[in-house]
Amino acid sequence: MSNKFVNVSAALLLFTMAMTGILSMKGDSATMDELAHIPAGYSYLTQFDYRINPEHPPLAKDFAALPLLFLDLKFPIESSAWTEDVNGQWQLGTQFIYESGNDADQIIFWARIPMILLLLLLGFLIFKFAKELFNKESALLALAFFSFSPSFIAHGRLVTTDIAATLGTVLATYFWLKFLKNRTKKTIILAGAALGIALLLKFSLILLIPFFAVITLAYVFLEKKPFWKYVFSSVLAGLVALFLVITPVYMVHTANYPAERQLSDTKEILQSSPMESFKNLCIWAADKPLVRAPGHYLLGLLMATQRTASGNTGYFLGQVSGTGWWYYFPVVYFLKVPLAFHILSLLALIFLLISFIKKAPKPNPLEWMRSHFTEFSMVVFLAIYWFVSVNGKLNLGVRHVLPTFPFIYILVSSLLVSFVAKSKESIRKFLIVFVSGLIAWYVASSVTCFPYYLSYFNEIGGGYEGGYEYVVDSNYDWGQDLKRLKNFAEKNDIEKIWLDYFGGGNPEYYLGEKYVEMKPQYAYASGWVAVSINQLQGGSGDPAPGYDQPTGYYKWLSEQTPVGRAGTSIFIYYLE
Repeated sequence: MSNKFVNVSAALLLFTMAMTGILSMKGDSATMDELAHIPAGYSYLTQFDYRINPEHPPLAKDFAALPLLFLDLKFPIESSAWTEDVNGQWQLGTQFIYESGNDADQIIFWARIPMILLLLLLGFLIFKFAKELFNKESALLALAFFSFSPSFIAHGRLVTTDIAATLGTVLATYFWLKFLKNRTKKTIILAGAALGIALLLKFSLILLIPFFAVITLAYVFLEKKPFWKYVFSSVLAGLVALFLVITPVYMVHTANYPAERQLSDTKEILQSSPMESFKNLCIWAADKPLVRAPGHYLLGLLMATQRTASGNTGYFLGQVSGTGWWYYFPVVYFLKVPLAFHILSLLALIFLLISFIKKAPKPNPLEWMRSHFTEFSMVVFLAIYWFVSVNGKLNLGVRHVLPTFPFIYILVSSLLVSFVAKSKESIRKFLIVFVSGLIAWYVASSVTCFPYYLSYFNEIGGGYEGGYEYVVDSNYDWGQDLKRLKNFAEKNDIEKIWLDYFGGGNPEYYLGEKYVEMKPQYAYASGWVAVSINQLQGGSGDPAPGYDQPTGYYKWLSEQTPVGRAGTSIFIYYLE
């Protein structure tokens, strides 16, 4: 394939992804986290005050809020959610988007457009990374996997931090490897700047620090490089990240955040934190002029760490738990990723095994790591990130392991392309047809779920119509179908409808006087009833071992047959 053909094909893939994202999000209402992230970003850019949503770094939210600066919006600056509440993000979000006279759909649409731009930038980086490491064919295949990934399309349209985290992972890893292989002042600065940007995109990317430490030590050992020079250079890169990127950004964002308010908010937020030393350091720094900016970053990091350790209440495989399941992410990955890709991944592993068996003498592991250091680094990242995810208690969706996907795409693509190219002529044509068929299946499974990408499950998982039987939350129901419920109510001339809704939309805004708040204990409700499947499954599942909260309160409704659905996630009943 010529470079021109590859580059044009890559551009078409990214254009297709962008259009798919824009067209599929038009019918979606706000998802749960967008209710907090959108007003938070807008407050940062207009108030220079970081009292809202400190548990997530600012960059992705800032980027989403940029188009909103050109709209004539009213911000509830006098609301008690802003003036009195500690991190009153949910109430403030409801007031800003739905109750201040603003056009909610306009706000949501324009805030999502920058997210799609981040998604395209991520695709470009995957393509560039794979092309430099392997070849243009591998790069194009990796980009194809990315461009038709239901999970990336689903979350790339939303104002959340998951795609941003994936972008930060690829960006920081790319420049850190450049620094290791060519240690200069320029590469040190670029590596530090990229690391700083990544750490401003999501707190989970703090895992990049041990990852970079491991691969730096491995590189020094394998290449017999001067140990202390690389340690010193790595520390310099870290200082660039902290003092030239993170601290200035947080200084701007806390410029109008009163020091006494930051101190009182910090004390309130961290009162139950078990990390006593870091807690005290964070409180001490909260009102000190020179360190309150990095202190606020530390606050967010502690909040994110504490939430991961404490877990969340969720439904999974028929059970409800508040502490999670160690096998949650492996199962969700298996069910949410297209089946064709699993087969291609298995094929790539078989090809790798065959190549090792055929080599004589047997390859030396250290020599392989040295000659394939970038691939080795990707495997190290996958091991660290998946280990932490499996051992964490925060089971909220496949989106939390999206940062591992690009490296999986690149590794699988390179193995497939390499083995097909090196295979004998007699079987090469068969392999090309077979692999091409699987790729076509992969693309088809993505295209046919339009526009319900958030609810995508592969064929084993029941597809986008049946995946809720296994797991919900952001894997299936994040509140995206409220506008579709409005359309259903209007089409069927419904005057009143009971609703138990989960998400970032506002039932009163979309349904008006038709809306009647539904509570699980209202087993006597009659007429039209609608329930988000996240609520229904959470109230129908059995308690997991050790879970002592009420369950089963929606079993009475789960035994009824729904007369329809709004999109995929809101089940609609008519009860006599």
